Amino acid sequence: MIEQRVRRYYQIMFVDAVAVGLKKRIKPNTITLMSGLFGVLVIPAMLFNQVMLAIGLLLTSGYCDTLDGTLARFTNNTTKWGSLLDITTDRLVEFSVVMALWLVDPTHRALWCFFMLGSMLMCITSFLVVGIFSENFSQKSFHYSPGIMERSEAFFFFILMMLWPQAFSFLALLFTILVTLTAVIRLMQFRTQQMIAVANNHDLEVTRLEQDGQS
Repeated sequence: MIEQRVRRYYQIMFVDAVAVGLKKRIKPNTITLMSGLFGVLVIPAMLFNQVMLAIGLLLTSGYCDTLDGTLARFTNNTTKWGSLLDITTDRLVEFSVVMALWLVDPTHRALWCFFMLGSMLMCITSFLVVGIFSENFSQKSFHYSPGIMERSEAFFFFILMMLWPQAFSFLALLFTILVTLTAVIRLMQFRTQQMIAVANNHDLEVTRLEQDGQS
């Protein structure tokens, strides 16, 4: 939701100009790997109680995640391997952050982190499956289906959990509910679209048969 509203302005102000400057200096996949590295480094930062550093690393990882795709498009270097690497790296970063949050207090946070990971697994599965079976009209390598909880919202929750550890259980519960709801809504929307497509195809077939019968 947040991403859909502010992405255009964020892209113009902070990403496009940097991508232009980096076109001949670095490859998009290198930036993708840097995004993964910054995300993984959140783990030691949280273990050493360096919360602000962890937040900075997470935000830098997120920035690299937007920069790599832009750079790939600007250099006409979009590849299936790059898309696969990007999706895999995103999941690595998210897993690393949840692990870092768990390691801060393993005894009391284990169940909540389990729920968070389960909801994330369901959400990314729905996202990928809907993307595979939907026609793509976007600049991305496959159909992108937005939802209540996207990566920007997830990062927002992660940062709140780092800054407000006393409310971790509540935030984790809310996170799990919203991520699961995003997956369910996405699947229901896809099912509705498929039912409409089947109905339209049926109507077209009936019309064709009627025309054939009249000729």
